[in-house]
Amino acid sequence: MVDRRQVMNFRVRAQQLDRDQGTLADTALLDIGVQNTGPDGARWALAARGVDVTALSDADVVLLWTVRGAPHLYRRADVGHVVAAVEPFSDADAGKRIYDAAKPLKAAGIGNLAALDEVAGRMREIVATPTVKGDVSGRLATVLPEPYLRFCRVCDATHLYEMPFRLAAARAGLELQLDTSPPVLRRITGFGKASAPADRFDVIRAYLRLLGPATPKQVAGYLDAPVKDVKARWPDDVVEVTVDGESRSLLAADEEALTSAGGGVTRLLGPFDLFLQAKDRATVAPDAARAKELWPVLGRPGAVLVDGDLVGTWRPRKSGRTLTVAVQPWQRLSTGTREAITAQAERLAAHREVSLAGVDFDS
Repeated sequence: MVDRRQVMNFRVRAQQLDRDQGTLADTALLDIGVQNTGPDGARWALAARGVDVTALSDADVVLLWTVRGAPHLYRRADVGHVVAAVEPFSDADAGKRIYDAAKPLKAAGIGNLAALDEVAGRMREIVATPTVKGDVSGRLATVLPEPYLRFCRVCDATHLYEMPFRLAAARAGLELQLDTSPPVLRRITGFGKASAPADRFDVIRAYLRLLGPATPKQVAGYLDAPVKDVKARWPDDVVEVTVDGESRSLLAADEEALTSAGGGVTRLLGPFDLFLQAKDRATVAPDAARAKELWPVLGRPGAVLVDGDLVGTWRPRKSGRTLTVAVQPWQRLSTGTREAITAQAERLAAHREVSLAGVDFDS
């Protein structure tokens, strides 16, 4: 039986938020993928874990559409294992992950996995050279039949459904070129998918290792997969622990770390940092009003992590070459805590290559 604080401290340690220096090779988040959404995305998540991202290059990392169709950063050397790890577990799983695109495919008698393979094959043919996403989509609309397509009122045009497009890209051996908007797709040089992912990249094990203890339902929520498929692949080497009356699983190798980890650091977490992606939101932010503030439908803020707990939210306000960090505390902050938060804001400004105008503590 463990309490919430032990769970939070364990995740701080497992996700290496308590270290000042690290490398891409020893950064655990890159096993599961670092979501690259917004200006404070993957690079800031890595910087918060001590990685020098100023030297980051295409030779080191690869950006793929993977879990939930979101762009995630991985080590380039691991790409074959990653693509094998993020594949749907079954045809039913593929149907769940592609959302509304599954209905017309079913009506046409086309399996979901077969559809992803068809899209991947067509994408591979189209992207012989780096190609903007819109151009790839437009070409696909001319070579794929009606069950794959939908009419977009916003564009007044017919497109491929979005999730099959995104999930088929890695399947086709395509990556997203870093720092392109709109996204540019290109072939991964020397791509070859592993026959099966090593344990290190298994998405269920990685979730338990970095966001445990967890239930199959929570892992399924993270992956957008059916609970049934996750349960069928649940690791054998787990121990059962009780968190706030709920039975959850943890990899047996992490049992000691769960009860001994400390979380004495201050960090400004980006809105889509893995720490905030856990599906046991009532554990991460027990107060319903604070949870609503942390995970709004649109426009997520970042979170302020202090000593293993979240103590508020933050938002960047950029003006020219200066940055102001607006902090909304959830409790009274000591002078020392404010100074530590300001130090992290300075770090964020340097990361963005601007000057820090100040930190506004809206109390």
